[in-house]
Amino acid sequence: MAHEPAREDEVLVEVLEPNLESVVPLPGGRALGYAEFGDPDGDAVLWFHGTPGARKQIPPDVPELARRRGWRIVAVERPGTGYSTPYTYGRALDWVDDLRRVVDHLTIDRFAVVGLSGGGPFVLAAAYGLPDRVTAAAVLGGIGPTRGPETAPGMTRFLPLIEPLLAAARIPIGELLTHLIRPIRAVADPGFDLYTRVAPASDRAVMREPAMKAMFINDLVTACEGGLRAPATDLVVFGREWGFSLRDITVPTRFWHGDADGIVPLSHGEFMAALVPDATLVVTPGGGHFAGFVVGPDVLGFVDEAWTDRAHRPAKRTRTRRAAASKG
Repeated sequence: MAHEPAREDEVLVEVLEPNLESVVPLPGGRALGYAEFGDPDGDAVLWFHGTPGARKQIPPDVPELARRRGWRIVAVERPGTGYSTPYTYGRALDWVDDLRRVVDHLTIDRFAVVGLSGGGPFVLAAAYGLPDRVTAAAVLGGIGPTRGPETAPGMTRFLPLIEPLLAAARIPIGELLTHLIRPIRAVADPGFDLYTRVAPASDRAVMREPAMKAMFINDLVTACEGGLRAPATDLVVFGREWGFSLRDITVPTRFWHGDADGIVPLSHGEFMAALVPDATLVVTPGGGHFAGFVVGPDVLGFVDEAWTDRAHRPAKRTRTRRAAASKG
């Protein structure tokens, strides 16, 4: 119908596109995609998407806020989504080798890490594996370990039981998801509105915000660019031991979690915050699984505070803070 293109434009008009999008080459012909937002000359915050997701899954208020505060947001994809080639890590810790190559390629020395939902384990892996480079770690509604001596309580403990099945089926599952989601632009408004009607009440207000809705739809389309295998491979990793102990993380860490999260229960955030030595937990009353998408200002505030408190902080961040203060 004639009005359908206008509906598509209406849905996507509020999306703030990245400053740049590209890939980082990896050994074996692999690559990871990334996108940059905020201040191109600022200190780096690496932002890890949820499951599913891709390089454009950034809370709508974060890019402009980061630009004003002097932060360079680098949204790094995981294998099998967007620009990134498929690959399955044997454990979450294996992600660190690829991440090190990404930051070296981008000439980033020190950086903070932030992860939404399924990005949480990869944030904690980075904090453990790169303690001399990671200045702060923020986990927003993140899933906890589901196997091993530090298994988090809650409904996700079934993942180790289905991990072998997921590992065998990740390619057909990815192809199915791609075919289901790829045509979403044609039905963006009605499809997304239908989902908000069946979503938990605590998440509806977040998802119905026009800018949030546009971001989610745009990112899902982005995720399908290279075939959407990442959700299945993420679940495989979540069902395995992570390869490190939460007790050995030395980086300042903060967890945000909604107490009405029906996907990853609050018990995961409570459990992990109790194990990580230098960690705090911020509980969002009445917040659901998408509560992490509305705490961007608080997250950047924590990142800035932790960066300043680190003895090795670069002078550049100090200058950025002074400049921001002088502008009022």
